[in-house]
Amino acid sequence: MNDAAPATVLVYSHRPEVRAAVRTAVGRRPAGDVGALTWLECETGDDVIATVDSGGVDLCILDGEAQPTGGLALARQMVEEIADRPTTCVLIARQPDRWLAHWSRADATLSFPVDPLTAPAVVAELLRERAERRPASRR
Repeated sequence: MNDAAPATVLVYSHRPEVRAAVRTAVGRRPAGDVGALTWLECETGDDVIATVDSGGVDLCILDGEAQPTGGLALARQMVEEIADRPTTCVLIARQPDRWLAHWSRADATLSFPVDPLTAPAVVAELLRERAERRPASRR
C-alpha cells in the first residue's frame, strides 16, 4: 500500500475539538505500510455527503453524537445510497451504543475519547482492507 497515493480520511463532527482529537490520536501516518494520510474535515452532514459524492475519500470517521445529523445515521445513509462508498468508522461514547453502530452498518467503531494507541491501528487496518477490495486499476 505504500506505493499508492496517500489515503484520504474524512473526519466529521459538529465539534472542532472532536475532529482535532481524532486527527491527533490517529496521526499523519498510522502505520508504516499505510503511508501518510490526507485529512478532510466536515462540520455538517450535508458537507459529508457532498464531499463523499465528489469522490476520492477512502475512510470516513463519523461522530455518532454529532448534531443535528449523527454519524450513525450518515453511515447508514451512505450504505444505502452510495454504490462505491468509503469505508466508515463511527465514534461512540458508550459501549452500549455498539448496537447502534451495528444498525448503521459501519465497518468499525472507535470509542470516544479516542485512544491514541488503538485508533491508528483501527484506521490502518480499515485502509488496508479497503485497498485489498479495490480493483487494481483504481489503486
